[in-house]
Amino acid sequence: MFIVIEGLDGSGKSTAAKQLVVALESHYKKQVQLSHEPNRAYCGGDYIRDVLAKKITQFHPRVLPMAFAANRLDHCTRLIQPCLDAGQIVISDRYYLSSLVYQSSEDFSFERVMAANEKALKPDIIFFLNVSNEVCYERMANRNEPEELFESRLDEFRTQYISAIHFLQEHHQDNIVEIDGNGTVKQTVQQMLNIINSMQK
Repeated sequence: MFIVIEGLDGSGKSTAAKQLVVALESHYKKQVQLSHEPNRAYCGGDYIRDVLAKKITQFHPRVLPMAFAANRLDHCTRLIQPCLDAGQIVISDRYYLSSLVYQSSEDFSFERVMAANEKALKPDIIFFLNVSNEVCYERMANRNEPEELFESRLDEFRTQYISAIHFLQEHHQDNIVEIDGNGTVKQTVQQMLNIINSMQK
C-alpha cells in the first residue's frame, strides 16, 4: 500500500507519519518505509531545499514545479516502486497534491502540473490533515527553526488545497480522505489507522 500524508505547514503531518509507521508495523507485522518530499537524496533535491530555505532567491517560476516533478519521479523509481514490489507499505510525507498547491500559478495550471507528474505513482490513499491556522502557526513557532518559503499565507494555501483536492478527485479519481488533525498525534493517527484497516477488509 502506498500512503501519502498532506497538510499545511504546521499541521503535524511529519510527526503523525512517524507514529503511523509504528502503528502499522505493530498491526500488520510488515516493514513500513517512511519517506518525504522534496527529498535531497533524489534528482534536484539539494536545489529545491535551498530554494525553500531561501538560499536561492532568483529562479524562473517554471523551474520549481519541474524540479519537484523530477525529484518525485526519481523518488518513485528508486524508492517507492521497489519497496512496493517487495511487499512493503510506503508512507510519503507530501506528494503531488503539494505541487498542485504550491507550484501551480495563473500560467501553470493544475492540468500542467499533473502533466509534468504523469509518470508519478498514484497513491492508494491520500490523507489531508485539516488543522486550523491557529494550531499550525502555534506548532511552527514551537519548532524554533527559520521560516521556509511557503510557511506563511496559510489562508491562501488552505484555499488552494481545497481546490486541488477537488481537482484530483474529479479528474484523476484520487482517493483523498480528510482527517481532523487539531487533536493529539494519537487521535490523528488512530483516524488514519481506522481507515487503512477498513481498506484491508
